[in-house]
Amino acid sequence: MYCLELKIPPAIVVILFAVVMWSVSSMNPWAVIQIPGKDWMAGALWIIGFALIIVAAVEFISAKTTANPLTPGLATSIVTIGVYRLSRNPMYVGFLLMLAAWGVFLANVLSILLLPLFVVYLNQFQIIPEENALLVKFGDDYARYLKSVRRWI
Repeated sequence: MYCLELKIPPAIVVILFAVVMWSVSSMNPWAVIQIPGKDWMAGALWIIGFALIIVAAVEFISAKTTANPLTPGLATSIVTIGVYRLSRNPMYVGFLLMLAAWGVFLANVLSILLLPLFVVYLNQFQIIPEENALLVKFGDDYARYLKSVRRWI
């Protein structure tokens, strides 16, 4: 087990990435690009991302299971309805959309290029450990879910 697995709440990771994106943008003004309608595009991405997080959280609450990403072993059920039919991690997709919105708003290529690192980090230190814990807890039912629904989209 890696020392970072399930240690940093994903919302904190999002904030850290947003700060790094801003820092990279500030230090590299030469990488600014023109994005027509960037404010509208950034706003739309942010709203969609935030809404996705809320919808996904409500589905966890409705299922009466934990939404705490640091303690997947406390889950009481596998949520496979609603947005969880399209993505195993819609909240993380929502976070990614919100970071993409920030990248569009900054309009800096180098900042936008950090988005795949966010995906890699979450896969390695959050999602895979969550999946392993849920496999132990729910066995074949969760294994079938893993095979039927994509990790991100």
